Amino acid sequence: MKTTLPLLLLLCTGSVCPAADHSPHSLPRSSPEKQGISSAAILDFIEAADEKIDTMNSFMLVRHGRVVAEGWWSPYDAKSPHTLFSLSKSFTSTAVGLAVADGKLSLDDHVLEFFPEDTPAEPSANLKAMRISDLLRMSAGHQTEVSLGPNETWTKAFLAHPVPHKPGTHFLYNTPATYMLSAIVQKVTGMTVLDYLRPRLFEPLGIENPTWDTSPQGISLGGYGLSVRTEDIARFGQLYLRKGEWNGRRLIPASWVETATARQTSNGSNPKSDWDQGYGYQFWRCRQGLYRGDGAFGQFCIVMPEQDAVVAITSGGRNMQAVMDLVFEKLLPAMQAMPLPADAAAGEKLSRKLAGLTVRPPSGHSTSPLVATVSGKRYVFPSNNRHIEAVALEFKADGATLVVRTSSGESRIACGAGTWKKGNTSFVNGLGGRIVASTQQPVAASGAWTADDTYTVKLCLYQTPFYSSLVFRFNGNQLLLDSEQNVAFGPTTLPQLAGQAGQSE
Repeated sequence: MKTTLPLLLLLCTGSVCPAADHSPHSLPRSSPEKQGISSAAILDFIEAADEKIDTMNSFMLVRHGRVVAEGWWSPYDAKSPHTLFSLSKSFTSTAVGLAVADGKLSLDDHVLEFFPEDTPAEPSANLKAMRISDLLRMSAGHQTEVSLGPNETWTKAFLAHPVPHKPGTHFLYNTPATYMLSAIVQKVTGMTVLDYLRPRLFEPLGIENPTWDTSPQGISLGGYGLSVRTEDIARFGQLYLRKGEWNGRRLIPASWVETATARQTSNGSNPKSDWDQGYGYQFWRCRQGLYRGDGAFGQFCIVMPEQDAVVAITSGGRNMQAVMDLVFEKLLPAMQAMPLPADAAAGEKLSRKLAGLTVRPPSGHSTSPLVATVSGKRYVFPSNNRHIEAVALEFKADGATLVVRTSSGESRIACGAGTWKKGNTSFVNGLGGRIVASTQQPVAASGAWTADDTYTVKLCLYQTPFYSSLVFRFNGNQLLLDSEQNVAFGPTTLPQLAGQAGQSE
C-alpha cells in the first residue's frame, strides 16, 4: 500500500516551466487570436492570478481543441505529475461509466450485492436501498462521512456506518462513497480502477505513468490519490467536451458524458457559489452552463461547452472560489465566436509572462553577519511530535543546505538564493506535517536572510499543492523554529520549536 494519507497532511506548492509536452498524443498548439481569444485577455488573467492567488501551480487553456496558453509557476513544470485530490473522483466516475458500457454493472444495482462478506448482520432498510447511482451523486443517505483508518477493512467500515436518510434524498459530499465505487469496479472487473482505465482511457489519451494510491486492501482510493500532469487534465476535459470521442475514436459513451455531467441532485441555492449549482456523477455543475471536476486547494478541470473550451489549473489556495471567479471574470467573456486579428506585441508579452512565472521565493538578503557564527552549527531539539531531533544550516555563496535529523534519518536540502533548487527529501514533516515520510519526495527549496538574525526557508513539494515556510531565528545558543504552510487538512501554523546549540555537523 502506498501511503498517500500522510501526504494529505503535509505541505508544498508551485513552480514554472514553459517546456510543454509535445508527444504524439499532445494537444495541438495555436495562437490565442486564431481561436477567438485575445492574448491581452489571457495576460490579464495570468497577471491577476499571479497577484491575487499566491499559490498558482499551473494553467492551461484549450480552445477549439488547441492549447492557446500554458504556464507553470516554477518549481512546477510540465513534465511533473501533480496530486489531483478530489479531481480523481471524475476519473472514477468514468471507470463506472465504462463498466456499465461493458455490461459489468448497472446504476440500479444495490451496493450490498457486491460485498456479502462485509454486510452487517442486520442491515438497515436504507442501507439495503442504497444503489450505485446514489454513490455517484453523493446521496448515499449518510449524515456524516465515515472515518477510514489504516487498520480496518474500508468497505466493511463504510457499510457499518449509519444511514439515517433514504438514499437519493440527502446530498453529502462523501469521499468514502467514491471509494466504494472504486471497490465495486474492482469487484466486477478484477482490476483496480487504475489498471481498468489504462487501456480504455489513459493510454488512448497519452496519459503516461499515472499513479493512484491504494487502501490497505489494495483498492484504488477512488475519491483522491490520482496523480497526472497538467496537460493530462486538459486532455481529460477535452475528451468530455467532445462527448467521449478522441481523435475519431469513441472512448466513453456519449450518453454517459451527458448523464454524468448533468445536474443529478441539488446541493444548494446560492447563485454566486459554484458549489451550489447542482452535482452530477462525480462532476460539479457551475454557473453559466459550465461543469467541472475539482480537488482540494484548487485542482480544476473546467469544461465550457458553449465556448468550446477547457481550463486546467493546479494550485494551492485556501479560496477555490477566488480561482474560479477569475476564470469567469477574465477568460469567459473574452472568448469570441470568430478568430481575431493577429496581435504579435500582445502575444510576445503573454509569452514572456508565461515563461517567467514563479512561486515567490523568500525575499531578503543572501548573507548576514551571523553566517560565520552559525553556519554548520548543530541545534538539538527536545522530543516533539514532528520527530525533529536536530537542525543545522550550512551557508554558501549560492544559498544554503538545510540539514535535518529526524527519527527516520538525516535529510540534506539544498536551498537556492532567490531561485529554486530541486532535490528529494524524506523531511516532509518539516513542511508542517506531523509524520515522517517513509519514502523520498521531490522538493524544491529557496532561502533568504529576512533579518540579520533570521533565515527563512520555503520548501515546496512541487508534485502537490503544498509549501511550507520555515523561519529559523538565531538567539545566542538557541534556535527558534516557526513553521507555516500555505494550506493543510488542519492547522496551517505549527507550535514553535526551540533548539539548543550542540556540536558542529
